[in-house]
Amino acid sequence: MTDLDNYYLSFLPKSTTAISSIGNEVPASMIYSYHNVMKGFAAILTASQVKEMEKKPGFVSAQKQSILSLQTTHSPSFLGLQPNMGLWKNSHYGKGVIIGVIDSGILPDHPSFSDVGMPPPPAKWKGVCEPNFKCNNKLIGARSFPQLDNNSQIDETRHGTHTASTAVGAFVKGANVYGNANGTAVGVAPLAHIAMYKLCNDGRCDESDILAAMDVAIDDGVDILSMSLGDEDLRPFHNDTVAIGAYRAMERGILVSCAAGNAGPSRSSVRNTAPWILTVGASTVDRKIKVTVKLGNREEFEGESIYSPKISILRFFTLFNAGKNCEPGSLTDPALRGKIVICQAGGGAPNVGKGQAVKDIGGVGMIVINKKEDGVTKSADVHVLPALDVSATDGSKILA
Repeated sequence: MTDLDNYYLSFLPKSTTAISSIGNEVPASMIYSYHNVMKGFAAILTASQVKEMEKKPGFVSAQKQSILSLQTTHSPSFLGLQPNMGLWKNSHYGKGVIIGVIDSGILPDHPSFSDVGMPPPPAKWKGVCEPNFKCNNKLIGARSFPQLDNNSQIDETRHGTHTASTAVGAFVKGANVYGNANGTAVGVAPLAHIAMYKLCNDGRCDESDILAAMDVAIDDGVDILSMSLGDEDLRPFHNDTVAIGAYRAMERGILVSCAAGNAGPSRSSVRNTAPWILTVGASTVDRKIKVTVKLGNREEFEGESIYSPKISILRFFTLFNAGKNCEPGSLTDPALRGKIVICQAGGGAPNVGKGQAVKDIGGVGMIVINKKEDGVTKSADVHVLPALDVSATDGSKILA
């Protein structure tokens, strides 16, 4: 323990208890001591204990922890990246670059993280792969926060695997989504190394863990920090832990790239806007997994879906407007059986869940009508029955 750690401990009460986030009484204790991203610490304290701490010499500020949320084969060619020429060739496909990803973990056996043709990590790399986890020359580091015996680096939600493969995925031939969109999947920097810092579980990313991961990643020697997470609320930069940690990383020559978020299109919906962060938003590509719905009056409307039935659906079925979001348990009318059910986007269920509700009641298909604010955006989901997603404009015509 360093002198700085002991100094931090001097701010904590000696023999009192605090209430944890799950409602249990636990000893007031330090969770993390930060050395790179800030001079400070994370601890479990009651409100009254914080007030006492504020009276001590050297105290600057304290804030309650917030919980942040987690926010293809064609993309590289869409971006104009071509093998053996241009930007990819000139940048050596990211060779020698270490990208640290702070997310929900990673699946080490995924083909995107094969180390075939990969050189060993650079000498500057000081990170580790925690015990019982399989790393290689591609996936060179894996840590979890907090470091508990049961907190494996394995990605249970697949979010971290998705974001990591987008950044550094190796060339994987024959990739497809249920037979759709066949091609070669590859990340933007296929020869870069990846280090995963897992701290998000069930979509929950604790601020104290984020700062701890950033603190360690700086010491480990990453060149880039990638974080696809964000707060629901906008906060001033001096109260934004990602912005604070990113500033310190920037001072060390590390590029911090963060997601702009999944909200919109209303005002102030972009997250991670600090000027020292590379804020990245999703965009539309020139490819769709198209599905067409044909009405009895011969009108046709284009939507999107990932559903690959073994037989072609060539007969007409009656449309039934459920007039609701089709949340699980909400569809009870026997008249829905044998019909294509029209559902509205939104509510408390994802589109796949709506499809399951329609299937459970005996519906044979589903049309999901998007919200007006979604514009022309449509979602290609892996449905459990024939279904498609259409725009609000087309949806109103179908209902007419």
